[in-house]
Amino acid sequence: MPTNRNTFSSLAAWRRRALSRAVHRGWRWVQETGAVTADRPGALRFRRIGAGTRLAFPQGTVFGEPWIELGSHCVIGEQVTLTAGLMPDLDLGPDPILTLGDGVVLGRGSHVVADTTVTIGSDTYCGPYVYITSTNHSYDDPHEPVGRQWPRMEPVAIGPGCWIGTGAVILPGATLGRNVVVAAGAVVRGEVPDHAVVAGAPARVVRSWDADKGWQPPLRTPAPVPIPAGVTPEQLLALAEPGETAGPSAD
Repeated sequence: MPTNRNTFSSLAAWRRRALSRAVHRGWRWVQETGAVTADRPGALRFRRIGAGTRLAFPQGTVFGEPWIELGSHCVIGEQVTLTAGLMPDLDLGPDPILTLGDGVVLGRGSHVVADTTVTIGSDTYCGPYVYITSTNHSYDDPHEPVGRQWPRMEPVAIGPGCWIGTGAVILPGATLGRNVVVAAGAVVRGEVPDHAVVAGAPARVVRSWDADKGWQPPLRTPAPVPIPAGVTPEQLLALAEPGETAGPSAD
């Protein structure tokens, strides 16, 4: 027969498992309930929030919502900061300050700080912890602490279809063209042309697209093979498993 010690140990283990399941279920409920959408904005009153857009819970710092426009079907990760203006409760005029196009993705922990206009084009994807700002400290006076000197502000414009890697920083005055790739950890300033890949700190163009020659320097990996028509998600999963083969039906 089991000893009292074993009985109490089994009961304690069962209680821990039950508590763990309850905590995880509760947290999923909190995440779902705390998410912000056009239908459920909570306390946030954005100038516009498009259909299908979702801000995951918990949100980061958000203020100046009346001057923030979010397009449709945007995905805003957890702990993302979105701010318009230097501080809350300012009157920033009649026009939007921060604008996200349709289908923009901001990864977890990213910051978009718009003290003057910041525009992110449609279908731009940002990895986690990307920092985009239209404001930087000035240090003109060598006798005054940097934090006490009035900051400089310059608009930021990011074109549609860009991919901004994890930890990249987009500085005031930066203008990125269409379908620009920013490498992880890059620090971008100035103008970046369409269809360019930039890397480094400060970032520089390391690859670009030429209509006659293609990518220069040439890509080192082959282009992805398109998925054949008729292949189901289940067949793709089967192909990914070692020793399995699958394909569309011959019928």
